[in-house]
Amino acid sequence: MKPVQDAVETLKTRVAVAAGEIPADRVLRGGRVVNVFSGRIREADVAVSGGVIAGVGPKYHGREEVDVSGRWIVPGLIDGHIHIESTLMTPPELARALLVHGTTAIVSDPHEIANVMGMAGIRLLLRESEGVPLDIFFMAPSCVPATHLETAGAVLAARDLDPLKAVPRVLGLAEMMNFPGVVSGDPGVLEKIALFEDRVLDGHCPGLSGPGLQAYVSAGIRSDHEITGMTEGREKLDAGMMIMIREGTSARNLADLLPLVTPLNARRFCFVSDDLHPDDIVDRGHLDFMVKKAVRLGMDPVTALRLATLNPAEYFGMKNRGAVAPGYRADLVVLDDLEDFRVADVYKDGRRAADLLSPAEAAGPAEPPGPLNMPVPEPSALRIPAKSGRARVMELVPGQIATRAVSLPVRTENGFVVPDVAADVLKLCVFERHRRSGRVGLGLVRGFGLRRGALASSVAHDAHNVIAVGVTDADIIAAAGTVREMGGGLCAAWDDRRVVLPLEVAGLMSGRPVKELARDLGRVRSAARELGCGLGAPFMALSFLALPVIPELKLTDRGLVDVNRFEIVPLFEAD
Repeated sequence: MKPVQDAVETLKTRVAVAAGEIPADRVLRGGRVVNVFSGRIREADVAVSGGVIAGVGPKYHGREEVDVSGRWIVPGLIDGHIHIESTLMTPPELARALLVHGTTAIVSDPHEIANVMGMAGIRLLLRESEGVPLDIFFMAPSCVPATHLETAGAVLAARDLDPLKAVPRVLGLAEMMNFPGVVSGDPGVLEKIALFEDRVLDGHCPGLSGPGLQAYVSAGIRSDHEITGMTEGREKLDAGMMIMIREGTSARNLADLLPLVTPLNARRFCFVSDDLHPDDIVDRGHLDFMVKKAVRLGMDPVTALRLATLNPAEYFGMKNRGAVAPGYRADLVVLDDLEDFRVADVYKDGRRAADLLSPAEAAGPAEPPGPLNMPVPEPSALRIPAKSGRARVMELVPGQIATRAVSLPVRTENGFVVPDVAADVLKLCVFERHRRSGRVGLGLVRGFGLRRGALASSVAHDAHNVIAVGVTDADIIAAAGTVREMGGGLCAAWDDRRVVLPLEVAGLMSGRPVKELARDLGRVRSAARELGCGLGAPFMALSFLALPVIPELKLTDRGLVDVNRFEIVPLFEAD
């Protein structure tokens, strides 16, 4: 009975504070409180008791009182879909990075580390995120591996995911990327959906429409963050999906999708970041940037705020989050300016976030990880025999993670295909790194602009094999070999020079502070620019070229994937 008795005492205290009979733990006095339920903004005090808002109104008093007159008080921001691994940070450092931007909760899909380490990777993130001053919820990864068209480090079936249902911070099943499997009735895919049918089921179905979309949604899947245009968004909205408007490092859909939001349907949208690099968090922010951009594009500030607070909270069933109201968690952001969303202070569970964060420390020397589980790249493995006809080439799409499939003539030397720098057609390689098979997928890509050298990364969604693009085979071997030897990370290589960003945790993350990571990421990006690459985020763009669930053409260790046909295809088209 003691837990119940303790809960009763907590409630008695909160009710007494709300009634003005006893002082609150803390009162934010005189702020302009933004009500995301009614849309009203009124001057009021916010009284906090035991980490929960006891009351919102005039003349509250507390043991500590903070004058916020002339400022706005809004709910803490909630990111409904983010991959911790894509920030390159571990959970403690990510908490430090996001709280200052007003984010107090995130929902993460850990399928990146699960594709490398399996359940051990999920347990690692659960353990590392326990007790940090940021609420980190998870979704059980649905696609490990994402498809049968690649080699991952683990395979997770429904029976492997079943124990996660007992974890309070696991809210449901993460993005179901294998939409062809859903539509075709694949038993293994449907078993995972059935396991979590009483929870939130997140989606991922770029370009799916018509009967295929109806079949997908009929399985109970209720969201999508892969929408890039109005027509697609409108159809998925009509089908009852929560439209997750994404603004990440590579995929930026906010400006294109914002006109879809109206006063009648605004509760069916939320803002997410999906994949966001650390330098973007440092330079532009997180969800605060999205709210600000939406307002600048014409959205009402309160509506924009709902998309980052109440909407995701209610979609994920986060009880008592996402609003400044009695009985809600005291996750509060104090703003100097509502429209420009200038964060003055953040409170997590009623406590000032700045007091919860210990000073960031520079990373000390760490035990270096061993080489990745892949052979040393050999020149013979990179040769592409020339054939007659045109080749299938993947072309980058600016601002998107999708590619175009284009048909082009290729340059050859001595019977082998070689990069054509003048035409911006470079060799792309994916080296299997989990099972030491020696398998290398080979293809061609247009849009990187490299004039010399190569780029390589162990971040290659979703199987996270080593991916490399370059001007010569020697450059590619140098870059990929460097990534192998340092146990994972990013590398720009040319001549005898190497610029690197080591990622010692599964080849995906580092425990170093965000500003250190942002600085070193800036260095490898600068090196890429020096090699001729004009992309703003070349390593993020590179990482998605191995994801065989995003149209139209991708490359895995098993070969070139026609995503629309969902099968491996030869590099050269038939005459």
